[in-house]
Amino acid sequence: MSQDYKSEDEILGKAYDARLMKRLLKYVKPYKKYVLFAILLNMVVAVLGPIRPYLTKIAVDDHITNSNYNGLLAISLLLLGSLALQAVIQYFLTYYTQYLGQKTIFDLRMQIFRHVQNLALKFFDKTPIGRLVTRTTNDVESLNELFSSGIVMVFSDVFIIIWILVFMFFMDIPLTLVTLSVLPVLIYGTFLFRKKVRDSYRDVRFHLARLNSYMQEHITGMNIVQIFSKQKDELNRFSKINNDYRDANIKSILYYAVFYPTVEFLSSIAIGLIIWYGGGEIMQKTLTIGVLFAFIQYTEMFFRPIRDLSEKYNIMQTAMASSERIFKLLDNETFIANPANPKNLTEVKGEIEFKNVWFAYNENNYILKDVSFKINPGETVAIVGATGAGKTSIINILSRFYDINKGSILIDGIDIREVDKRELRKHISMVLQDVFLFSGTIESNISMSNDSIPLEKIMEAAITVGADKFIDSLPKKYNEIVKERGATLSVGQKQLVSFARALAYNPQILILDEATSSVDTETEILIQEAIHKLLVGRTAIVIAHRLSTIQNADNIIVLHKGEIRETGTHQELLAKRGIYYKLYQLQFKDQEISKAV
Repeated sequence: MSQDYKSEDEILGKAYDARLMKRLLKYVKPYKKYVLFAILLNMVVAVLGPIRPYLTKIAVDDHITNSNYNGLLAISLLLLGSLALQAVIQYFLTYYTQYLGQKTIFDLRMQIFRHVQNLALKFFDKTPIGRLVTRTTNDVESLNELFSSGIVMVFSDVFIIIWILVFMFFMDIPLTLVTLSVLPVLIYGTFLFRKKVRDSYRDVRFHLARLNSYMQEHITGMNIVQIFSKQKDELNRFSKINNDYRDANIKSILYYAVFYPTVEFLSSIAIGLIIWYGGGEIMQKTLTIGVLFAFIQYTEMFFRPIRDLSEKYNIMQTAMASSERIFKLLDNETFIANPANPKNLTEVKGEIEFKNVWFAYNENNYILKDVSFKINPGETVAIVGATGAGKTSIINILSRFYDINKGSILIDGIDIREVDKRELRKHISMVLQDVFLFSGTIESNISMSNDSIPLEKIMEAAITVGADKFIDSLPKKYNEIVKERGATLSVGQKQLVSFARALAYNPQILILDEATSSVDTETEILIQEAIHKLLVGRTAIVIAHRLSTIQNADNIIVLHKGEIRETGTHQELLAKRGIYYKLYQLQFKDQEISKAV
């Protein structure tokens, strides 16, 4: 795991950050009527609890001691009614706070996903996928607790404490002061608890990040682990990381195990002081038994919201840390900018021209250097060269996944930077070496769940590229379920699906990047037939390692270290006896050796 990943997952910030809270409250604003209603319900619930000990005091002092059965019955019914009313209000309060939390989190998660979709590929080159998944799951869920249990419910605890103090001071001021004499110790213990929990929370987050990162990386690369028989070694490493995470959690639990019994102990001391002081006052006839009973109940009630507020503090701290990471993602502006007044690409002919193009993924480390070439409408141009020569970079910048540093790229004479990205990409389809299929069906993977592409067009595209042969052999044909990344299909079948996908969108410009490099000879023949059908009437850029697959290209561009070194047809380049000739000779020898073996 990178240092950036570590440091970002260690972010704690403040337990309360006004700047972050202001941004978070913007997501609550559309539902402010639910917030106001929930706060109103909180105020009612908060008074219903503390009113019961006061009713108990009346029952004891005014009715039990005077043997007033009817009065006692009335108070008992009143107590029962307050409990029933509190239960009903608590139901609506819980429903509305959870509703508020879910609606707010839904909006936030949608914004994050929408934002991530629009980020440039440059961002994903540097950002672990696991981190992005964590942002939209774990971190967002932490905010759900804040919205549903934190912001609104904290009012309940505060209101309960206020009402308890109001009733206590109203009944007997000296006894209230005696009861509150344990508060300094409780306040000191609470601050100490918060500090310790804060430190332990940092450790838990750090070790959880390590655990998630390790799990994701090694499950993704499980075939490598198994082929090299490293299961035992990796298990030992995982065991150490898992142990560290367990120990960090146990340490955190230890603080809770000390804090909550301490609160209970102080509560018991407060009750003992009430009995000691109140009992003496009763003996001196200056205090009633009903007041003593009420104070004992108030003391038990008083310390409960204090414990809850400590829990709310942890929710707040977690939420602040999560929101800081989420807003860091949302504030990232690694975008490919759209023009203010985009030009329209109508009836694209497919003419492509690179004019003195310079491009670098990292500043000044140029991958492409002063590249210029022109492709006429309907031509097929192949690009060859050693690994790292800049072949894939050409198709990346043509599709505006990245912007060039210098020069210009024109389609039908229009600079692609003057065209809306979505409009540009509508006219380009791409078939990559590493085909990505989504969970769904064969049909949804060909149409990319585009409702405007009917099943008839999907089937026509599949027939054209020869994918229908294996699709018709499947039990559910086009409705056959495709597992994650197309795990149930062979490499060749996935490639044919990707060809059908490209054709279904009927692009004028087609890009094939190493489309046959990972398949066997039989499948390659099928794919070559599919490519031949795909290329008819379209401008195509073909990147291939196997030079035998591009011999019929209208033009071949040879790249070497980011520069165009040779251009021409297959025969012309062989006649030059340059880089292309050497590459062809090397592959020819490899083929001869393979045949001999």
